[in-house]
Amino acid sequence: MIDFRYHIVSLISVFLALAVGIALGAGPLKETVGDTLTGQVEQLREDRDGLRTALEEAQRSEAAQRSYLEAAAPQLVEGTLQGRRVAVVMLGPLEADVLSGVVGQLESAGASVSARVTVTEGWTDPSLRSFRQALSGNLATYLDPQPSEQAGVEVDLAEALAQGLTGADPAAPNELSEQASLLLQLLASDESELITVEDAISAPADAIVVLAATADTERSETPAPVEDVVAAHVAIASAAQARSDGAVVAGGARTPGGLVETILGDGDLADSLSTVSRVDQLTGQVSVPLALNARIAGPAGHFGVGDGETPVPVPSTLPPVDRTPTLPPVEPAAAQVGPTDPADDEAAG
Repeated sequence: MIDFRYHIVSLISVFLALAVGIALGAGPLKETVGDTLTGQVEQLREDRDGLRTALEEAQRSEAAQRSYLEAAAPQLVEGTLQGRRVAVVMLGPLEADVLSGVVGQLESAGASVSARVTVTEGWTDPSLRSFRQALSGNLATYLDPQPSEQAGVEVDLAEALAQGLTGADPAAPNELSEQASLLLQLLASDESELITVEDAISAPADAIVVLAATADTERSETPAPVEDVVAAHVAIASAAQARSDGAVVAGGARTPGGLVETILGDGDLADSLSTVSRVDQLTGQVSVPLALNARIAGPAGHFGVGDGETPVPVPSTLPPVDRTPTLPPVEPAAAQVGPTDPADDEAAG
């Protein structure tokens, strides 16, 4: 059992240790401890000032590079899409500055944006599967060409969107055909609302840019599995390429399972679809019209700074767009059969 004397001895020991510490701190160790702490504080201050200087220098360098690229961009893209009409398809919500940056570069390249369409979550929502199947049956009436019966609902919808954006009236190539207008109306109706259209679409597109959501865009949770969403978006990109003069898929940073990464990881898709990464940055936005020019002129390419990508697309000189009306053939008048008037025969004689 611990008695009272033990507590007295313990308390005395504590006070003695405290007194010794105070004596040493105020005496022999005062200068050593003080100098050590002062040196450490000074070193931390120097490190902080050095990091601040390096950060400011990096920011100045980045600002200078951006200013240079902003000034050079119009000359880089000028005329690369002259006279082309380009539809922009957004696969979900997109940051406003990304959209405006891409549209600005397309316009600097000489293109006009014929449509701005956003694909809603209803496009892949599992609870709307039956509705989409019924809708695809109605859409098939207006599709030309029609997908195979085994293609699936996602391919049917993608074809409807691509043909709706690019379908021109043969007799008036600057106007949408009646079938194309009906396809877009069915996809954007209040009942379905699989797409939303920013402005009325009156002219058919020559080419299509498919914009995937950037990595830092805030999006609501979609009820569909990610792989199903990506597969549906791949179908949209494939239909866009098949029904236009050329299409480009542009996204933000490459992420596993993302649309751009999926295309690059599939040999067949990589051979048929062009991609641009980091469209959330000015470099990617400038690459979009250049990549679209290259795709219209030749095979698919992949542009960015990651593995399997080329830093800068090499533009080509594109021929002017042919918008010559195609009129239906005139049927020859039917030959007259039967007896002739004798008076006509005499006149002819």
